[in-house]
Amino acid sequence: MSKGNDNARDATQQGGDAAAIADAFVRARREGWSLPDFPGTIPADLLAAYAVQDLAIDAWDDEVVGWKVGYIHPDRRDASGDERLLGPIFAHQVWPADGRTDVPVFGGGFGAIEAEYVLRLEADAPADKLDWTAAEAEALPARLFTGIEVASSPLATINVLGPRVVVSDFGNNNGLVLGREIPDWRAIPEPQLRAETWIEGACVGTGGATTLPGGLRAAYAFALSRSARRGRPLKAGTLIATGNATGIHDIVAGQNARVSFVGHEDLEVRAVAATGTKREGGEGRAA
Repeated sequence: MSKGNDNARDATQQGGDAAAIADAFVRARREGWSLPDFPGTIPADLLAAYAVQDLAIDAWDDEVVGWKVGYIHPDRRDASGDERLLGPIFAHQVWPADGRTDVPVFGGGFGAIEAEYVLRLEADAPADKLDWTAAEAEALPARLFTGIEVASSPLATINVLGPRVVVSDFGNNNGLVLGREIPDWRAIPEPQLRAETWIEGACVGTGGATTLPGGLRAAYAFALSRSARRGRPLKAGTLIATGNATGIHDIVAGQNARVSFVGHEDLEVRAVAATGTKREGGEGRAA
């Protein structure tokens, strides 16, 4: 999967100080810093925010192997009409679940975990198809896995400031713990795909696939559509973290969490301080 995108060439025209914003987030992530404020003028719309993200992806020394999908509340949407957003998942920040996995969160920034149902494409999406329905997405072969997204940013107020800021900083993603496959997922009624999240022994959220507006297939369709429109049609092997299945749960370094995918498996993580990519990176893989 290429991390390049010709659309990034127009980024400074789209977002004004897009290059400076992208550079500030990339440097903060590389060094494990926090940022006191958004580093510039917030992009005017999601298109401008994706232009910032494209520049940051080009500056990041890793391969994009997947995308996280996040839901946008109706009162925070813009003229694009997008009800969701995307952020990149990088190869060295995909960790196979194995006992209790250490996951990095930015001290002084934002840190949370999210229970995720994760799709992995088994075929390339047609490069010229820009719009997908849920039914069309379901027909494109994919396998389903359990997972935990690490939602963390150097900017503590990232979610408060809204979707354009979230998109600007890699979609507020800082990694993905990938669990086992859920076989024959299309035959499972989505109400039966249930999950619970626990932090320090306390249940902080319950839900499942039906927590996602429109369900797994709607998230899948959005990822296919928006990626194609960005000039990044999805390829076989791409991971799609479909959205928070039990909510967004704040976590700080030193805390332990467990996500139970009822009837399938439990995943356990421990939050650790993000200290920069040179020291925290591992040998991530897509499964």
